[in-house]
Amino acid sequence: MFTIDGSYLEGGGQVLRLAVAASAISGTPVTVTRIRQNRPNPGLAPQHIAAVRAVAGACDAECRGLAIRSSEITFSPGRLRQVDLAIDPGTAGSIPLILQAWLPVALRTGGSITVTGGTEVTWSPTIDYLDRVLAPVLRHAGASIDIEVLERGYYPRGGGRVRARVEPGRPGPIVIPEEEPGCGIVSCSSGLPEHVVERQAAAARNLLEKDLGFACTATLDHREGGPGVGSSVTVWSGAKGAVALGKRGLPAEEVGRTAARALVEECRSPGTVDVHLADQLLIYLACYGGEYSTHTLSMHAKTACWLLSEFGYPVGCRANDLVEFAA
Repeated sequence: MFTIDGSYLEGGGQVLRLAVAASAISGTPVTVTRIRQNRPNPGLAPQHIAAVRAVAGACDAECRGLAIRSSEITFSPGRLRQVDLAIDPGTAGSIPLILQAWLPVALRTGGSITVTGGTEVTWSPTIDYLDRVLAPVLRHAGASIDIEVLERGYYPRGGGRVRARVEPGRPGPIVIPEEEPGCGIVSCSSGLPEHVVERQAAAARNLLEKDLGFACTATLDHREGGPGVGSSVTVWSGAKGAVALGKRGLPAEEVGRTAARALVEECRSPGTVDVHLADQLLIYLACYGGEYSTHTLSMHAKTACWLLSEFGYPVGCRANDLVEFAA
């Protein structure tokens, strides 16, 4: 039984999600203490409980301490199994973060999950980032991942629904492919006029084509109704991506430009992946080997390296002007 200090380094939900995923994959029971101790609202929130339950469902785990504001849980994994799950935190909690916990485990056996909550929320990648930036790297390594956005959901009402399906099969090493220069854009909205997604996409495309000189392909996802109102833009080039969320009073053009400016900065920085993808890929690097690089060693990446080393995974990084990850 490992004991992990949930307040260490990044000290947020990442520690909990990664700890239970590593526990399930390695078959090692874990106790996570001091969960989110340094956050304004410490302990478990509904989305953290949902993430643990998603992982537990994929490995028939026994869990203790899964209650709102609980500061400690014990996770005892059983046998990995292929299963179809339905997870609903009952809030607008981030669907992508719940999938982040489940996906490394599901890749071992296959299975599906339908998650309800927020498809695009603050302090989280969008569901489109998961599908267009993270998943393609895993697909290149041999993973079969399908992500379907059934409903868009935004804070505070949530109500988004995403179905993810993974076919069984062991991926190969994580290697970032070289691709022809180009950019992708997904501009989304729910409960807003159709011109919002058009203006977001146009602003993002204009800035990206001007500053990077890349041709852009835009996908518009305008949904008339739905449980909530909101919008987002996700942009990417190869394994580098960026996102921006709309909010009341913020012009649609500025949402598009915000995402595009962030991607321009990533593309002009050294490395094969963006700074956020670098930490998200570490558990797959630990499981399957490979290598990639980025420009900054983030606190999330430091936390993931530390936690994976606690489980004995051979992940290493070398940080000079370029941060190189390898296993």
